[in-house]
Amino acid sequence: MSANERTPLIAVVHVAPPRQRYPHQTLRRFCTIALTTIPIAVIIAILVLFFLGFGADDFFDEHPHRRPQAPYPPPSISLSDISGTSTGLSYEDLQQILLDTPQEKKIREWSQYYTAGPHLAGQNRSLATWTQELWQGFGIADSRVVAYDTYLNYPLGHRLALLEKGKETAEDPPNTPKTSDEWTVKFEATLEEDVLDEDSSTGLPDRIPTFHGYSANGNVTAPYVFVNYGTYQDFEDLQKAGIPLEGKIALAKYGAIFRGLKLKRASEFGMIGAVLYSDPGDDGEVTEKNGYKSYPEGPARHPSSVQRGSTQFLSVAPGDPTTPGYPSKPGVPRQPVDGAIPSIPSLPISYQEALPLLEALNGHGPNASSFPSHWQTGGLDYKGINYNIGPSPDGLVLNLVNEQNYTITPQWDVIGIINGTSQDEVVIMGNHRDAWIAGGAGDPNSGSAALNEVARSFGVALKKGWKPRRTIVLASWDGEEYGLIGSTEWVEEYLAWLNASAVAYLNVDVGTRGPEFDVAAAPLLNRAIIETTKLVQSPNQTIANQSVYDIWLSRKPASIPPMNSSTPRIRTMGSGSDFTAFQDHAGIPCVDLGFSANSESAVYHYHSNYDSFYWMDKYGDPGWHYHVTAAKIWGLLAVKLAEEPLISFSAEDYATGLDLYLDQVQAKADDLNVEFSFEQLRSAISKLYEASSKLDAIAASLSSELARDDIPLFQRTSLLRKAKKVNKKYQYLERAFLYPDGLDSRPWFKHVVFAPGLWTGYAGATYPGLVEALDAGNSTNAKRWESIITDLVNDATRLVQA
Repeated sequence: MSANERTPLIAVVHVAPPRQRYPHQTLRRFCTIALTTIPIAVIIAILVLFFLGFGADDFFDEHPHRRPQAPYPPPSISLSDISGTSTGLSYEDLQQILLDTPQEKKIREWSQYYTAGPHLAGQNRSLATWTQELWQGFGIADSRVVAYDTYLNYPLGHRLALLEKGKETAEDPPNTPKTSDEWTVKFEATLEEDVLDEDSSTGLPDRIPTFHGYSANGNVTAPYVFVNYGTYQDFEDLQKAGIPLEGKIALAKYGAIFRGLKLKRASEFGMIGAVLYSDPGDDGEVTEKNGYKSYPEGPARHPSSVQRGSTQFLSVAPGDPTTPGYPSKPGVPRQPVDGAIPSIPSLPISYQEALPLLEALNGHGPNASSFPSHWQTGGLDYKGINYNIGPSPDGLVLNLVNEQNYTITPQWDVIGIINGTSQDEVVIMGNHRDAWIAGGAGDPNSGSAALNEVARSFGVALKKGWKPRRTIVLASWDGEEYGLIGSTEWVEEYLAWLNASAVAYLNVDVGTRGPEFDVAAAPLLNRAIIETTKLVQSPNQTIANQSVYDIWLSRKPASIPPMNSSTPRIRTMGSGSDFTAFQDHAGIPCVDLGFSANSESAVYHYHSNYDSFYWMDKYGDPGWHYHVTAAKIWGLLAVKLAEEPLISFSAEDYATGLDLYLDQVQAKADDLNVEFSFEQLRSAISKLYEASSKLDAIAASLSSELARDDIPLFQRTSLLRKAKKVNKKYQYLERAFLYPDGLDSRPWFKHVVFAPGLWTGYAGATYPGLVEALDAGNSTNAKRWESIITDLVNDATRLVQA
């Protein structure tokens, strides 16, 4: 055939059959291929198993959120990282760094910087940048600022005056009596805290006025009524006593419940405004009445101290009230705030300026002594106060003016990431940075200073080549004071990733305001907390080498859930700090820890100008030893959860807690004279306990095996595979108790075991849906909630058994 344009330039011409070089060449070729491909296939299989999380996808198939991409890009992972092990340092060396690095001098320096000027939410960009750059300087290179556009209010003006009809005043010219229709000012509140020469931050020209976050604008004039703490029960007592409330202004003591719920309840009874003050009767023994001098000369409350704070309805939903359930990013739709924040104006005042208001009620209306005992806690009797309820007499009214600027404004979270070798396991630790005042040495900057020392300790370890087993995220939140905004918006933005990856969230808010270790936690974390506190020496060395655990145990009685008779008190999670979105919305087990005051401590001036660097240096933590101790506990707990091959959880403690919480519900039903059987739920919890005990035993056995140095690599790989499967069960156990529809009147709260009390806000409620149904006397709804909880407990059992 002749050549043409399609003829190949190179033609292959077979002139003879191929000659085999060796006998059995086909067999030799097969063996060569097999020996080459089988090891590669084994390596690929190992990689696939590790990266798929050993069965985690089975959980995600049933989970409402699909496996997401991480919001922060992970580093490249080498073959040496596939086992998900820590590198560069032994665990013991890492623990020693976390014990040795934090210093009183450095922590005092961080506190002094944070408290040097105002840092109200949405007005502290420079502090956010400083924190980011500080962490980067420590070696946490991946530190960034994350912004949200949030709905906040800032004060413009205010007034509180006691007006009297037809009375002469000292300013009137002689012989000019008032007519019966004219009003005069009997008392005008300054609404200021005294400037103290000793405490420089109290006299800053740009100090923040006294006001309430999310309080309504208004100018109201009306008679007023003393409503005690303004709790749900207090208003029930007032109604039973026939005290007229509609159209009146409430005068309430701080304490017992979250301040916003006082306003919520007052408005439900038709009251048109509220004034809140701090009564020294709630300060324990350290009061002027008992002979203590007031700050700065002594440890008692300064008479002009004012507690600022948010009045958002925190038990309904935290976060930006205009974006419930989704993050406040630029351009997102905004929802009405009705039902999320108060509709009536309010003002915070000092007890010094509450005295004229209380005194004017003397002899008017019933006395608090005729009400139940919780009304009889006032501490101003030595000032001539009788604690009459009122209403105020004819011709005596309050004028309350509250002027606020409501606006959408940026606020800034600082996020630092230390990537681990297990990309689907993340431990988060956070503290908020914003404060109502220039100081905030206790709230929040005792925690902020401690977090910086933890970050510095991590930096020392990183410089020695450390890479954690699990990723660690550090967070400095903004906007916590208004309503846990920075943390809530971040959780809502990264909810799917957190559901897939989060192991635990470790919160420190007020890290130090006294010497008494205090902690609230999900039951999964109880044992990890106890084991960690045994590693840290207490600053209070009444006996040589006492640990924080030793002092804690000697002071606190056993609490729920106790593992044995020597268990110290660990409180149930409630709300009021940045763990709320993690625990109650995302189902991530949380810890909230710090050192609080005891009966001998100086009074803590919460949300006042006197929560200052000077107060902390002189009274709160002289020497800064408890700040350093908090940093050590926090850092050690984080690496315990991030480094140990088996996540340091106890599923058995969780099941024990569920049973003990149900005992409390049964007692409540008995008190309400409600016949209700919890047999179905008891049975489900019993099965969960049995399965959880087996899981914990498997975890303990695996942990012991992995601690051996003499096991071959293939066996260690197999053990790590089994450990990964156990870890996934631990990691998702808390999530098993999320109910997608949420609680009846507050669907943002998804957890069926933990939530803030509907009418407390701060304190935790267990089995909230069930308890609220019983409180309402609705046995049908109580049965429904028992069924919901039972189904979720059964789901948890199946997860643990899988």
